[in-house]
Amino acid sequence: MIRILIADDHHVVADGLASLLKDTFEIVGTVYDGRSLLDAAQNARADVILTDISMPGLNGLDAIRLIREKQQTARIVVLTMHSDAQLAANAFRSGASGYVLKDSPGEELISAIQMVSQGHAYLSPLIAKGVIGALIDGKKEQPASLGQPTIRQREVLQLIAEGKTMKEIANILGISPRTVESHKYEMMQLLGVSTNAELIHLAIRLKLVGG
Repeated sequence: MIRILIADDHHVVADGLASLLKDTFEIVGTVYDGRSLLDAAQNARADVILTDISMPGLNGLDAIRLIREKQQTARIVVLTMHSDAQLAANAFRSGASGYVLKDSPGEELISAIQMVSQGHAYLSPLIAKGVIGALIDGKKEQPASLGQPTIRQREVLQLIAEGKTMKEIANILGISPRTVESHKYEMMQLLGVSTNAELIHLAIRLKLVGG
């Protein structure tokens, strides 16, 4: 039986998904934020991870990137309310194998999980055309390393947007407050902003928080 790890910051949604899937798959864990997802991904030995994008502490896309950096082999399906084609394309670039909208029928989600567990990719038909176009256009862009925040910088950005202090961010990330300030300053220089308010607005626009 395929082993499933579920991550969604809404407890009712996460528990509902577990109830929906438990007769078809083995549920090995349910977590409610991105950092708990990283821990569970390392310990739960899931075959497929089902994750939302907008989660506190660490958003789903950066969680996927970090899971892939650790070379963990679980396939990842994004289940989200966001139908934006560019966001879906970013999910696949980050290492997801599937992208399903939350208003899709339960049968579609089950099929998506089964497909990705067999090594295939799955993309919700409602946004397939736009995502393929976004992926093709993305090949024409500059490498992501040019003019883009690092994963650690995005982690700091998300936690700033969630209202955490420099000390709280340092404790969460296991770094010094001075290093947090350094990341914040580098982001401001990189992104051309000068205040926390502008950073928070950017985090919302990038869908690192909210939604």
